[in-house]
Amino acid sequence: MARRKGRPGKARAGKRQKRGAGFGPWRRWLPAAFAFLVAFVLLVVALPAFVDPPRGLYMRSEAARLGRIDHRPVPLDKVSLAARRAVVAAEDANFCRHFGFDMAELRRAIAAGGRRGASTITQQTVKNVFLWQGRSWPRKALEALITPLVELFWGKRRILELYLDRAEFGEGIFGIEAAARRRFGKPAARLTLREAARLAAVLPDPKGRDPKSNAPRFRVRVRQIEDGARTIARDGRDACFR
Repeated sequence: MARRKGRPGKARAGKRQKRGAGFGPWRRWLPAAFAFLVAFVLLVVALPAFVDPPRGLYMRSEAARLGRIDHRPVPLDKVSLAARRAVVAAEDANFCRHFGFDMAELRRAIAAGGRRGASTITQQTVKNVFLWQGRSWPRKALEALITPLVELFWGKRRILELYLDRAEFGEGIFGIEAAARRRFGKPAARLTLREAARLAAVLPDPKGRDPKSNAPRFRVRVRQIEDGARTIARDGRDACFR
């Protein structure tokens, strides 16, 4: 009598079950682990809306390099409205009108072949608080992911507050309060538009520009910032941080 052959389908199924048996626990825990990771990231991003974050990577590296830095945090209400307008006019005139990305500026930057920047105040704040300096693609990708969350959780006033608190205004000088006292001998609450425009004019190159410079190109830039500050006040583009 011929011997009956086993069923190959069942044998293959059994092998597949054995091979996949080790992944069973992972299949159960992976969604929970992913949910925990997402919740953790959201908490880390949202927390600075209520609690001042620690110094960022760049501030810490500069403190280590120089031995110390001058950093004097103040709330937004302790920064003159003229100074707020000047910095916004210099760095992100449409700050109150976008949700983290200024697409018009981005298109102009692309058209210029990348020779001009298009980072908004929100993007720069994300970099200063959470990330590192440089133009690497990993940093840019993280910045693009975090920026909408910061807009969602923090609000414009808090974003501008932390930007003004972390921006570099000179070697070892961080934040507009330290800059105002070091450069003009007064608190940020008493800065005039001219003084604030001079501080804002150094932001693209804080180590290479002097806010008290009388160089013709620098004076032109200061006047442009003053005009921009008056314009955003006139057309209501300062409504989100007044």
